[in-house]
Amino acid sequence: MRSQAKEKAPGLAHFPALDSSEATLEPALPTGEAKTSAVRAMFDTIAQRYELLNGLLTFGLDRWWRLACVDSLGLGSGALVLDLACGTGNVSRILKRRFMGALGVDLSKGMLERARLADPSTPVLEADGSRLPLREGSVDGLVSAFALRNFTDLQAIFHEAARVLRPGGRVAFLDVAQPANPLLGWAHSIWFNRAVPLIGGLLSDRSAYSYLPRSVEYLPTGSEIVMLMESTGFEHVSHRLLTGGITQLLCATRT
Repeated sequence: MRSQAKEKAPGLAHFPALDSSEATLEPALPTGEAKTSAVRAMFDTIAQRYELLNGLLTFGLDRWWRLACVDSLGLGSGALVLDLACGTGNVSRILKRRFMGALGVDLSKGMLERARLADPSTPVLEADGSRLPLREGSVDGLVSAFALRNFTDLQAIFHEAARVLRPGGRVAFLDVAQPANPLLGWAHSIWFNRAVPLIGGLLSDRSAYSYLPRSVEYLPTGSEIVMLMESTGFEHVSHRLLTGGITQLLCATRT
């Protein structure tokens, strides 16, 4: 893997940098298959230093958020949980420490390579989250961390999650959010929109880490996500903000 190469992987051109000195107008973010291809290429490129930068850019809070996400499932030992958009396998390893079975699925070969290196005993599959190669009702839980904004079709993702979950199964989706508090929102904006692209560009890929702040534009509001989940086979949908509102956690039960 090449984390600092100047040559961009195919598809990364879809994610324009945020440096206003280079461009006064930012092209629209990609949609449809163009987005799917660009997201796959981006994560292939940044896989090698992905975990390092996650910890650095969140001051280690990403680990606590992932723990909260897993614990919100409320599943006991022996449960089989699908880690959707598993990346390098952080959440899968937490699941196994909770004595649950984990199955990782991701679109990126580069991410899956890192996941296999970190834990060869956890099975992982390369697949699109909207077309999972799993039987109906085959898992007890599904968890996904920081991927909602990278999915091309959220409705299809939720439908597919409901299909592979057993009735009464649990799901938890974790992603970024924008703090409502003006002062915290201002500080978060400076960090997320300026520092993240700068540090990410120095240590990994500038285009990818410039995309990450912009990717928030893909996210519906929390209430809209709740309604979408309720319309695709889930009940008791909850939405809560973590760490002053810089992340959000959605949990639900399969009907």
